[in-house]
Amino acid sequence: MKIEKEAEKILESFSEALKDIPELEETHYMVDNVNLSREDVAEDKNPEKILRNAHTDEEGNIIAEKGKWVR
Repeated sequence: MKIEKEAEKILESFSEALKDIPELEETHYMVDNVNLSREDVAEDKNPEKILRNAHTDEEGNIIAEKGKWVR
């Protein structure tokens, strides 16, 4: 079948390409850092920094776009 011939060609070309790869020793890394997590700490909030790019009107009110899912 055509598929079998193509698969054989692919495997042959792959094994030819593998011949050029040098033999290397396996490397194993023993690491004790399994499932490490950092402490959950809240960062300081700076409203001025958060609102710096917000659009405001003349009175200083924030202008926000109404959600498109809201009727």
